[in-house]
Amino acid sequence: MALNILKLCVGVDDVDQLRRIQASRLREQGTLLHFTRHRPRRADEIVGAGSLFWIIRGYVQVRQVIVDIQSVSNQEGKRCAFVLEPQLVLTEHQPRRPHQGWRYLEAADAPPDLPNGEGAGPADLPAPLARTLKEIGAW
Repeated sequence: MALNILKLCVGVDDVDQLRRIQASRLREQGTLLHFTRHRPRRADEIVGAGSLFWIIRGYVQVRQVIVDIQSVSNQEGKRCAFVLEPQLVLTEHQPRRPHQGWRYLEAADAPPDLPNGEGAGPADLPAPLARTLKEIGAW
């Protein structure tokens, strides 16, 4: 089973905003990197099989495959960079409390991906409405 990373998406209100920000970075830099202070000790269990699950507005809503984890140096010193696949995969909304940095997320605890099937589904609804429907058991 893959090991994943769980991270707050600070300053982002919804998945569409994250999509726009990352599209801009991809055009400018040619690759998607997310920098963090500490390199995961279990990096071998993450690269290629694990994902970065983004917490947006108190809910895990989307994930991206982590294709590499690199050590980099910049003006702030030694850092770690998660190299991400550009594709955002919507997940079922899973409530999460705020935390600093990142956390490991075992595959068994990760929210499932939303189906890409035809017709209306949670992915077609505004995030607040999808969360409310899930919370009341209507979805």
